[in-house]
Amino acid sequence: MVWESYCRKGGRAMKASILDGKRILAVDDEPDVLTVLEEEILDTCPRCRFEKATRFEEACKLLESRSYDVVILDIMGVRGFDLLALAVSRNLKVVMLTAHVLTSGALKRSFEMRALAYLPKQKLGEITPFLEDALRYDFLSGWKRLMGKLGGFFSKLFGPEWEKKSHLLWDESKTIQFSSNKEGKR
Repeated sequence: MVWESYCRKGGRAMKASILDGKRILAVDDEPDVLTVLEEEILDTCPRCRFEKATRFEEACKLLESRSYDVVILDIMGVRGFDLLALAVSRNLKVVMLTAHVLTSGALKRSFEMRALAYLPKQKLGEITPFLEDALRYDFLSGWKRLMGKLGGFFSKLFGPEWEKKSHLLWDESKTIQFSSNKEGKR
């Protein structure tokens, strides 16, 4: 099985990644962020195909003309939410990445627009496992897993009870009501 196979890299054994062979697009107006993303991803998944764009127009052309397994979007500088809408309309899996718009409102908007994750740039060193989760889990399961990993980080950043104040619907019963039929049943 793919998960149990191993490859050799730098003299150490590595588990094969779900990202191996996948096409990834990263969009950020900061070339150094794109360089770090590329290095982090290709260091652990050398067989994935990594493409990047630094401008909104360039990213639009790529999203409209190519298919990607996962798209990483910065929010600021490249009109990330506009790109998110385009990518989701093409059924692409999207992860939002930000430093400047690290707010509970932007996180909620990412969730509502169907991004699979919302990552602070402070966590760039952990990008590969986050991308692997984005490909492994469905929308809600992925968000619950993300909150399990970063919930404490977000609580420190946004303050106590930020989820309630933001009216986010992670709770399974609320999500079922939110996405269910008129009678509130599955």
